[in-house]
Amino acid sequence: MLRERFARYLDLIRWNRPAGWLLLLWPTLAALWVAAHGFPGWHLVAVFTLGTILMRSAGCCVNDVADREFDRHVKRTAQRPVTTGAVGVREALAVGAVLALAAFGLVLTTNATTVAWSFAALAIAIAYPYAKRHVSMPQAVLGVAFSFGIPMAFAAVQSRVPLLAWVLLVGNLFWVLAYDTEYAMVDRDDDLRIGIKTSAITLGRADVLVVMLCYGAALAIWALALADRLPVGVIAVTVVIAAAQALWHYTLIRDRSREGCFRAFRLNHWFGFTLFAGVVAGYLLS
Repeated sequence: MLRERFARYLDLIRWNRPAGWLLLLWPTLAALWVAAHGFPGWHLVAVFTLGTILMRSAGCCVNDVADREFDRHVKRTAQRPVTTGAVGVREALAVGAVLALAAFGLVLTTNATTVAWSFAALAIAIAYPYAKRHVSMPQAVLGVAFSFGIPMAFAAVQSRVPLLAWVLLVGNLFWVLAYDTEYAMVDRDDDLRIGIKTSAITLGRADVLVVMLCYGAALAIWALALADRLPVGVIAVTVVIAAAQALWHYTLIRDRSREGCFRAFRLNHWFGFTLFAGVVAGYLLS
């Protein structure tokens, strides 16, 4: 029985689908490197890596509870454990609370500035599942939530959040808009039927164009923000590799098939890894 319950909890937090926490991790680690002008030390790397995994897992618990009535009508989510009743609502919230408290325990090992910003990050993460009821582009709310590791990383290293952190957050927000719109395109038919608001529905036939423009904006902001910190050659190579991935995603989403859009979404963590690798390489070579 314990083994079965543990397996349900792993399913609840999407343990077998690491793409979600990787999308959070790469921009957060990149921000740590930028804030520290190089390797930030193993303590902060461990804190933010484990914290990212824990908070993404806690977010899954809250999201599944909030969306349990909607998820049963969506092909991709109908078998989620809260939706099927395999995990109860209170049980899921309890798991999420334990995970969030564990993440907060990690934050307490940093500094007061990071602790203070963690409350804002938690509030945004909790608000996102409910944005789909009221906001025509809830992916923008997710973009802020999924980018908040950036100012927290600067706070942990510098005990402040400079303008550069917010510029990088805006750039990352455009990337989140790109990949989460691809994700929303997978469920567009189901979401239209049940009345959920998403960027894929709001944008209509402009969805593919806007996704590609968001990729372009994310790369442009990243390159311009770090132009005086990383070698020009490293920035150029990184942008070319990342742009090639974005163009590949275009070939996957241009016909708006469920399979193609979902594959593009799942592969996005490589785009984030490319930008992170560019930052690490830049500081090693500068």
